[in-house]
Amino acid sequence: MIQKLFSLEGKKALVIGASKGLGEAMTLALASAGAAVALASRSVELIETISSDINNRGGNAIAVKADISKEEDIERMTTKVIDSFGEINILINNAGVYKPGKAIELSTDDWDTTMNVNLRGLFLCCQSVGKYMVKQKSGKIINIASVLGKRAAQTSSAYSASKAGIIQLTKSLALELGPHNINVNTIAPGWFETEMVEDELGDPRTRKFFLSKTPLGRFGAPEELGGTAVYLASKASDFMTGETVFVDGGISIW
Repeated sequence: MIQKLFSLEGKKALVIGASKGLGEAMTLALASAGAAVALASRSVELIETISSDINNRGGNAIAVKADISKEEDIERMTTKVIDSFGEINILINNAGVYKPGKAIELSTDDWDTTMNVNLRGLFLCCQSVGKYMVKQKSGKIINIASVLGKRAAQTSSAYSASKAGIIQLTKSLALELGPHNINVNTIAPGWFETEMVEDELGDPRTRKFFLSKTPLGRFGAPEELGGTAVYLASKASDFMTGETVFVDGGISIW
């Protein structure tokens, strides 16, 4: 019975920002749970390699090139996945950029890029796919925020603001889409060993500081996010919506 609750057999998932790191890990977790997966990213070579690996292991995966800062790309992506799979049951919004810098020195271009991808792009993806989910009368939307959407850190004003916006947007979408049997939740990761933050975590002082603030005393491995993604995508979370799940080694406790 428990296994059936977490099974994604027969489900069709779209993972945006699936080319590496946390996005790749969550994609592989969904595929392992039985879902057919569409991988979307600007880096088409990377997602083609991942989708080929999934297919070679007996899964069902397609790669879709998309830049979510462009509205026309989002609509084209959604249409292609619907045409290929017939429906989208699960949407994971993982695409994001990180432009560190002191607030008083941050360029408007870096601010705009962060907001256009992290918040505007995510909203447009929810809107585009959400229209189909409303017609289906079901769906699971999982937005990826960050622990920095809850707590502050120096040199991350744009990123933190965008991720805090995702947390609040998730609540609003949960209210709007709940009557259509659509669950909308957020995962807020802490510090994971990924390419996005390798420069920062490569600084011994920064690394020591964040480890000192993490009760578990280590950073996460990308595959450790897979279980949470599968839970929020599965029937096991059917009575959960509008929530933010922090997967951060305890750093959000502070």
